Amino acid sequence: MNYWLVKSEPNVYSFDQLIADGNTIWDGVRNYAARNHMKLMKKGDSVLFYHSNEGKEIVGIAKVSKEHYHDPSAGEEDWVVVELKPFKKLKKTVSLMQIKNDHRFSKIPLVTIPRLSVMPASEAEFTAILEMGS
Repeated sequence: MNYWLVKSEPNVYSFDQLIADGNTIWDGVRNYAARNHMKLMKKGDSVLFYHSNEGKEIVGIAKVSKEHYHDPSAGEEDWVVVELKPFKKLKKTVSLMQIKNDHRFSKIPLVTIPRLSVMPASEAEFTAILEMGS
């Protein structure tokens, strides 16, 4: 299993909306590095759901429910989507400040490449965030 982190502005698409929808197409990604990460996502992989701009915090866990396919919102064939379903909401959100102040996250792309919207996370990082959020 692989671990990932996706970012969304909560006023555009929040984790609560994912819970209400039950499943969503993760579309509109137009960054090659993020796209390449999406191509590596496998059904069942765990995904940290991060609210960017407002809140700046990890709020829940999703699962990849469908592997990548062509993004129907893109004209070119270069862009892909994955589908995500909610898994669980964290009891306590984990803020960007907490992550930046914890040495265990010194290499997480959320800190090292903050503009990236889809990124990998290590199993150790994922486990630590779960512990912080429980």
